[in-house]
Amino acid sequence: MPFALALTVILTLLAIFQITLALGAPLGRFAWGGQHRALPLRLRIGSLVSVVIYALIAVLAWDRVRAIDVLPGVVAQVGMWVVFAYFVLGTLMNALSRSKPERLTMVLVTIVLAVLSFLIAVGYGEVAMAARV
Repeated sequence: MPFALALTVILTLLAIFQITLALGAPLGRFAWGGQHRALPLRLRIGSLVSVVIYALIAVLAWDRVRAIDVLPGVVAQVGMWVVFAYFVLGTLMNALSRSKPERLTMVLVTIVLAVLSFLIAVGYGEVAMAARV
């Protein structure tokens, strides 16, 4: 469960960051390729979509460690492997960013998220619960 908690804390911080971007904060150099100081409308919408994705990832993580039971077990298992791949790809994309601030911050963040997702996907930190159907 500590891995799901750590993942959720980081995703919550990222969600706050994305919401501030969506509201027009001049922090665009840290996200979406760093090409805009304040994001244009399409990227602001993308930031809000990211917040929804982060929430879904948190639900998958908590379900995978069996702290909640809202998804079939196989969905949580496979879903966390998809999340792991998503963060590995995110690490690569951030590493290729033309924005130095984005590379310096988001590569580390996505590496940590990838490691946490991997640990959750393989089953570390599961809460002892009755067997699921």
